[in-house]
Amino acid sequence: MEPLSRRNMLRAGGALGAIGAMSIAAPAQAQTLWTWSPTGSVAGTGAGVDPRWVWDEEADPLVASLIERGDVPQVNALLRTWKKNGQPLPAGLPADLRDFMERARQLPSWADPAKLDLAVKFNEKRGLYLGVLYGLASGMMSTVIPKEALAVYYSQGGADMKDRISKTAKLGYDIGAVNAYKPDGEMIVTAVKTRLVHAAVRHLLPQSPYWTPVAEEDIPISQADIMVTWHSLPTTVMRKLTEWKVPIPAAESAAFLHSWQVGAYLLGVKEEYIPNSWAEANSQAEQVLDPILRPTPEGIKLADILLNLGAPIDAGILSAGILGAFTRFMLGDEIANWLKIPRELIWDPLLRTAWGPFIAVREGLLPFPLAPKAYWLFDEFLRKAALLFLSEAKPISIEIPLTNRPT
Repeated sequence: MEPLSRRNMLRAGGALGAIGAMSIAAPAQAQTLWTWSPTGSVAGTGAGVDPRWVWDEEADPLVASLIERGDVPQVNALLRTWKKNGQPLPAGLPADLRDFMERARQLPSWADPAKLDLAVKFNEKRGLYLGVLYGLASGMMSTVIPKEALAVYYSQGGADMKDRISKTAKLGYDIGAVNAYKPDGEMIVTAVKTRLVHAAVRHLLPQSPYWTPVAEEDIPISQADIMVTWHSLPTTVMRKLTEWKVPIPAAESAAFLHSWQVGAYLLGVKEEYIPNSWAEANSQAEQVLDPILRPTPEGIKLADILLNLGAPIDAGILSAGILGAFTRFMLGDEIANWLKIPRELIWDPLLRTAWGPFIAVREGLLPFPLAPKAYWLFDEFLRKAALLFLSEAKPISIEIPLTNRPT
């Protein structure tokens, strides 16, 4: 079971997990009153304003201006050369954009290098689980977050999901890299570029004749929307690891959370909305994520596209049926039925009976000195292979869009 699981799930995690990263750039809105207290945030204080009515006061007018004055093609060309966290911004950027990006690329004062280093150790040991969960829990969950599914479907990338996912996969990959926030890493660059994309979508999507009639808001991607999707990633991952009884040292668990707290900050989330602990994260998720999950026609279509992305690699291993069975196992019968995923006579019972023992065997081998590094190298190879497949061996460049989905 182990070789098949690793190969299948990490390659699928590269393809499907990208939707989890992608979904950070798409909205999802809770339907309940906002009651979560900012005392539970990394800031420890705040005005307590409902984040559904808060967007990005710095990036939004800036990017709207770039689009209106015709600067985006030149900006995208210049930003293709900006790849590493420690790299200077390209010469020739508009002054207002340069000033914003210099501020936006700075880590928060509370970023803890020791915790970020420890998060790397967590990722080394749990890389397989993260690949599975980002892909088949977080990724497929995004298709039943209604407003997220609508925004993904009707924005520019909805017309070419493989291209869309190859670009957004970078965020999920970069945050788990060994040098994620270091000068030679790429997570800061990816987050800042994604923040610019968010602002562009906020400007463009309300102009779509297709999105506007079905949307429940006038402006997409609020601070609440980003945090809903954030919870579909690290919060959901930690919930599942706990459910599977994966033994995780408290310090490593906190470090994994910290890496995502820093990521949220770099994506433009106000500190008063970023939970300061797993208890607070779960409390917020119970209010804003859990109650809003439901199917939409667009989400069902996206799920079908995602489940079939891996088919060209190896129909025998990455068939939609096998990936659907993993989705049912990860998210449960209700969500699988919403997405019209058929039951698998072999894989459904096999996963229910074999996954627990598989985890037990893998965890039993982790104490051996070379096991974590060996697992990491193998898992890392598969993640890179997945990115190569998604990008069709082309450089992955996150760029500011100029249009919505044309049809």
